[in-house]
Amino acid sequence: MRFTKMHGAGNDYVYVDCFAQPTPGNVEEVARRVANRHFGVGGDGLILICPSENADAEMRMYNADGSYSEMCGNGIRCVAKYLYDHDIAKKETLTVESAGQMLTLEVSTTGGLVDRVRVDMGEPILNAEEIPTLLPGDSVVEVPLSVDGTMYRITCVSMGNPHCVLFVNRANDDLVLGAGPKIERHQAFPNRVNVEFVEQLGADRLRQRTWERGSGETLACGTGASAVCVAGVLSGRTKRQVTIELLGGELELEWNETDNHVYMTGPAEEVFSGDWTD
Repeated sequence: MRFTKMHGAGNDYVYVDCFAQPTPGNVEEVARRVANRHFGVGGDGLILICPSENADAEMRMYNADGSYSEMCGNGIRCVAKYLYDHDIAKKETLTVESAGQMLTLEVSTTGGLVDRVRVDMGEPILNAEEIPTLLPGDSVVEVPLSVDGTMYRITCVSMGNPHCVLFVNRANDDLVLGAGPKIERHQAFPNRVNVEFVEQLGADRLRQRTWERGSGETLACGTGASAVCVAGVLSGRTKRQVTIELLGGELELEWNETDNHVYMTGPAEEVFSGDWTD
């Protein structure tokens, strides 16, 4: 299986071009094996770049534990870069399908290669049942959540996948690595949840660490940053345009008031290619 290693702000995945080769069988097990950082290629998961009847390509994303995920903001930027750089769809505006959702991406190039991508992430889902979460109320904004006797104020948003956002004084290891996995599997989230711990640096700048469902802490999370942008506005903390600092770099976010869509801009980089023979 030919693969390409790529990352967006440090959120790294193993990519397989299914235009050029068959879709791997037993893909959940393949994802677990190639994502292993000690015995595999290493990454936050596996992303298949597949032909689509409705778009330039379809993205199928699997977490490091082999579970399927509906969307990945950093991953989809890398898909756009791959499509452009490898001459599959040499267009400045691309469409990519992910779990039935159609996304539009605009690429920026340097020296003929894509280095930044702006993604229309679509409208945030705020209805509790659709996120999904079992917490009371039609929407979940600054709602208390008890975890092992500690009470947190959380805001829930779906960007095609579920997110739980906590604004904290300091996003330290005790919170991210301690509370993160417990919130991910909390009974309030029937499909599990991605957890964002956010420090507010200003009305237009935030710092974020993410515990990702099925992958653990990652250096960046694009859908998570989109959810944080929305949560900041809903809670009255931030403007609609923010820069978010992540462990792997910065992302620019805007929750547009006119069309209600969230727009994310950030880097996309190709690292290396190889053959997986296992």
